Amino acid sequence: MTAPTLPPIVAPITEDDIAQFLLRTPGFFERHAQVLASVQIANPHGARAVSLQERQAEMLREKIKGLEQRIMEMVRNSTDNAAIAHKLHQWSAALLQIEDRGGLPQAVVDGLRTLFDIPQAALRLWGLEGLDGLDGLEAPGIDARFSQGASDDARALASSLTMPFCGPNLGFEPALWLAQQAGDPAASLALLPLREGAVDSASPAFGLLVLGSPDPQRFDAAMGTDFLARIAELASAALLRLR
Repeated sequence: MTAPTLPPIVAPITEDDIAQFLLRTPGFFERHAQVLASVQIANPHGARAVSLQERQAEMLREKIKGLEQRIMEMVRNSTDNAAIAHKLHQWSAALLQIEDRGGLPQAVVDGLRTLFDIPQAALRLWGLEGLDGLDGLEAPGIDARFSQGASDDARALASSLTMPFCGPNLGFEPALWLAQQAGDPAASLALLPLREGAVDSASPAFGLLVLGSPDPQRFDAAMGTDFLARIAELASAALLRLR
């Protein structure tokens, strides 16, 4: 006696199956317009139900609003970057006009404070001809503040940086260079290594530029460092004239 043949087991249709069918059949709602008109979904902004068309229109409005916000953010960033680039140009031009090489370190620091509204800035130089071995002495033509006070650890830190450091004041020695300046203690820092060539080159640093602010968000670890790298390279190029 032959056993009865059981009907094949058919897997139940899932929501994903329906979604894939509708994606593969774009003309479905054109042929069944009454189905489209009768679809009602919940309004995320209220308790009432809305038609599918209304919900699609609402989603498009939200998407457009998001794109408008992104465009406005891009415009603001572009405006801010243009303003920074203009200040960078002014600062560079001022450094080029310095005739007395001995005044370059002070001009670098003063220009950054004034043009970029940086509350605190300090600079230390070493490894330049005429500056080596002058700890405790005043280098000829150079303010003693710029040619003294950088320990071996601070010099090693500067040479180890392949890009400007931004972040909270973690007690690095260079932060102490800002301590004598007026105002609240620095809560965030930017450390800019000074070396011949690009900031990320392998050449040892001959100095370190320190920027500080009592605002912990001014030099945030997540901020971009492109403009800071350009500042470091321009300051390096100007200060190399001290050789």
